[in-house]
Formats: sequence, structure tokens, C-alpha cells
Amino acid sequence: MSRLFEPLQLGGLRLANRIVIAPMCQYSAQEGMAGDWHMIHLGHLALSGAGLMILEATAVSPEGRISPADLGLYSDADEEALGRVLRALRANSSMPVAVQLSHAGRKASSRAPWEGGAQIPPDAPGGWKTEAPSALPHSPEEDVPVALDRAGLDRVRGDFVRAAERAARLGLEGIEIHGAHGYLLHQFLSPLANERTDEYGGSLENRMRFPIEVFEAVRAAFPAERPVWMRISATDWVSGGWDVEGTIALSQALKARGCAAIHVTTGGVSPRQAITLGPGYQVPFARQVKEAVGLPTMAVGLITEPEQAESIIAQGDADAVSLARAMLYDPRWPWHAAARLGATVSAPKQYWRSQPREYKDLFDSARHGQR
Repeated sequence: MSRLFEPLQLGGLRLANRIVIAPMCQYSAQEGMAGDWHMIHLGHLALSGAGLMILEATAVSPEGRISPADLGLYSDADEEALGRVLRALRANSSMPVAVQLSHAGRKASSRAPWEGGAQIPPDAPGGWKTEAPSALPHSPEEDVPVALDRAGLDRVRGDFVRAAERAARLGLEGIEIHGAHGYLLHQFLSPLANERTDEYGGSLENRMRFPIEVFEAVRAAFPAERPVWMRISATDWVSGGWDVEGTIALSQALKARGCAAIHVTTGGVSPRQAITLGPGYQVPFARQVKEAVGLPTMAVGLITEPEQAESIIAQGDADAVSLARAMLYDPRWPWHAAARLGATVSAPKQYWRSQPREYKDLFDSARHGQR
């Protein structure tokens, strides 16, 4: 029996297997609204047989977008547009869908990767003034963000709550709060981005305060039976930055407040990061969090082969594997993994006849009516 294809429980949500489609920005929305590209892209992935799909970083406010073309959930029009896509997914797939709620902080107002990814100055077309814990730019050549005051903190927290309420109305099965990759909540956590002298800066407890407040507010605004969790960068890969010890402390605090899982990634807060890449290079951080905290963990980072993913689960390094680029390259990755691991995977009945003859009962229910 493949461990990768065993069910996993995240709070009140049961996943059919431990393959998670990670959030992947598409930079293809109009004023935050999902369009035809999202219908095609997400519809494609919803037929993959993965246990869970997490929608791309979805901004809780216009100023919280990474780029002008980011997906958003801050207006009635955004909610209606995403609802259209979700209705199509649900009509054709039973895969649960969660959303990653995000605020980009000082990394906002940026061009899409295929346009170079540079920051758009606030006085340039499509640009806006960014906001952050402190008036520190991401890199020296970028515009200095506005340091959030108390009213700004209250506004941002409220934006997360309103987005969570919209997610609830849309029937999304879970919420992942983006606390990683150098975006706003990660900026509060990292001493490299947070030089505040009030109760939101300085000590570890103070730097964790605002991310925890956001989590508590989102958890209270979302139905109790649906899980809420956080994605955290376990290290900044910079001396003196956020580290795995802080990640464990934050994860323990979140667990005490009803967090259902921790999605463990790394980096993103500083261009000075020095990352040593290799297959599964972030998995050891997921194992440390899992062992120290006892929450389900999701591992991500150059996980590309079914046997590699199987080993991560079987050895107890993580409870789920999160795939991004591998899923874009091979949207049927779960099918191919099930074939190689001798497991069964969900597939739409319209595709049952595509099952190669050398595999028996690869697709669940495919044996019914197959001729």
C-alpha cells in the first residue's frame, strides 16, 4: 500500500491522498478577477487526482497584490468571478479547493515574471505605494514602503477577515494564510524586515504578534469545521534572519489557536539569501516542525519523482507533499505516481479508457463499464 496515496485529515477536511497542488501565481487576473485563463488552468489541475488544490496567492486588498494582475478576493466582482470558476470545478471534480490569502507588503507593485519581475514605481502606470512593518525596501533600488501604523494594522487585519468571509461564502474548503516568501506577514516575523520599536517589533514574541492576530481573526471568520493553516518560510537563508527555531515557536502558538497544519517552505524576504538547491532541499525543515509541534506538515521544494514523494511520507518527514512546478510540467503527475507506486487514483470517467493496459484498476471505478 502506497503511503503517498493514504488519506489525510486536516481538521474537518479529509484528503483522498497526500498530494497537494501548491499555490502558483498566474499573474493573469483583471482587477483581481479570475478569468478564462483560471477556468482552463484550474480546471486542468482539478482533474489531476491530487488530494487538495490550493489556489494561488489571492490578495486581500488591491495594495496587497504582488502584481497588478494578481488574483484578489477583496470585491464583490472578485467574489463573483471566482465563484464562476469554482462552480465549473465542482461540476466536474470532487477535489477539495482551498485558497491562499495573501498580502505582499513591500514586495507588492511588481511586474509579472515574464516582464522581468521588477518593482513598478508608485508614480509609474500600474504602480502603487507599498506598505510594510517598517520603512525598509526589499532591495536598495526599490521604493521605500510606508510603515503601517495602528490604523493600518487594523485595516489589513480587517481585509483578511473580509476575504475569509468571501471564501466561506464561496464554499472553499480551507484557507491557507501566506506567512512566507517575504510577503507582509513574513516581513513582520523577520528581523531583516521588521525594525519596529512598538509591541509588533523587537522580541520574537512581538514579531509574531501580528501574524498570530491575523490567524486568529481569519480562524474566527471562517466556519469552524473547515481548516485554516499557515505557510511559513522556515529560514531566511540569511544570518540574523528568521530561522527554524522561530518557525517552531510560531507553529506551536498557531497550534494552540486551532491551526490545522503548517506548510513549510523557505526564503523570500531578502535578496541576500544564500540557498543551496537540491532535490527535497526544504524537506528537513518540514520534519523538524512536524517532530517539534505535532501538527500535520506539508513539504515543498524540488519534489519531482513519485518514489521521492513516497519516501518523504513513509519516513515521516512530512504528512503531505506540495507540488508546484512539477504539476505545471505534468498536470497528470498523480496519475503517473499512482501507476509507478501501485496505487489507485481518481480520474474523470471521460478519461477512464486512457488507462494503459499494463495497469489494472489504476483509476478508481474505471473497471465499471469499461469495455
